[in-house]
Amino acid sequence: MGVSAPSQKLEPLPYHVECREYLKYHEVDLWSWFASAQAKADYTEHLRLELLKATYRLEPASHSDLYALVDEARAKLQLDIPVTLYQAQNNPNLNASLFYMPAEGHVVFSGPMLTLLNPDEIKSVIGHELAHFHLWQADGGDFHIADRLLEAAANDPRASACHEQTARRYQLYTEVFADRGSLVVVGDTGPVVASLVKMQTGLSNVSAEAYLNQAEEIFSKGDVATEGLSHPEAFIRARALALWQGGEPDANERVAGMLEGAGGFDDLDLPGQVRLAEKTRKMLEHFLQPKWLQTLPVLGHASLFFKDFKPAKARDESLLESFKLNGDKKLKEYFCYVLLDFVTADPGLAEMPLAAALELSRKLEFDEQFEKLAAKELKMKVRDLRRIKEEAAELLVKAEAQND
Repeated sequence: MGVSAPSQKLEPLPYHVECREYLKYHEVDLWSWFASAQAKADYTEHLRLELLKATYRLEPASHSDLYALVDEARAKLQLDIPVTLYQAQNNPNLNASLFYMPAEGHVVFSGPMLTLLNPDEIKSVIGHELAHFHLWQADGGDFHIADRLLEAAANDPRASACHEQTARRYQLYTEVFADRGSLVVVGDTGPVVASLVKMQTGLSNVSAEAYLNQAEEIFSKGDVATEGLSHPEAFIRARALALWQGGEPDANERVAGMLEGAGGFDDLDLPGQVRLAEKTRKMLEHFLQPKWLQTLPVLGHASLFFKDFKPAKARDESLLESFKLNGDKKLKEYFCYVLLDFVTADPGLAEMPLAAALELSRKLEFDEQFEKLAAKELKMKVRDLRRIKEEAAELLVKAEAQND
């Protein structure tokens, strides 16, 4: 037997909100186009034609049992929209999908799903698909606009890796959200997990409880991140459901770990770039806090990073606690090169910026990598670099005293 649905409200996940806010602020023209009436009309007309060409429409008169399940799902998700069901033609793969149109839902089943799943499991699948609608119609359709914009950007030949990664993660989070919608609809994890496993395996008889235990066993061995492109693996989806129905206060953070992994430099998405920029700003505010380091060349160079840059008025040592790089070599290398930029920004400061950078890299625990790069890029002898490192703390104290 599964566990009853949680009392939490079904809301967009933090990643959905983060992407929406990024796109509305940084991609104003693209957002306006995808939100326009013409774009919506073109999108809707295309979907209608695809449905007519590729499916068999299931009429309410001959499939009243299925439409009764739809009515239950709509009531649970508080959706006051007409819903039409279809069976895909020439597609043997077990699946279901929502063709979204404003103010109406179209759910397409494919493969022998309707004969493999029992009524509660079919209701769970319908709940999952209508949960997509629940998300996409929220906040005036913002999250559907974001979905279409990200998909179009990722498919553009000019797309960068971060665009592809953002679109991928947005889809992964959307599937986890829709699974939560399934749980809201059926009120029990059993049918939700059972339908997932049946559609993945094609088995007609599965144990949801056994699979939840299997997922728990996987995560007991250590952290695991999805390798899925659009859908997380079934065991990750089962684990995410268990965390949510259990009311875990850090459920969203733990789900983020499963969907995003450690978040290395090569895995940056658009929100990740914003966070990295903010982290860079905080490091520079901290690094350039001493008055002796705030020369015109140095501050001018900082303004190339951030036009409105201002050094911190006082050192915030909490930065050292929050500055975690997850052991990612390329991320550490990036910050090393940022510091090296400021080491050479004002030749008039001689060795002092290097001493400050050596001291900060030590505190932030990437000193070994910084020293190797400094020796290489500055063409310094190891003994000279070692001397400055040993004298750094004393040199910096004297420099501070002279500016008091």
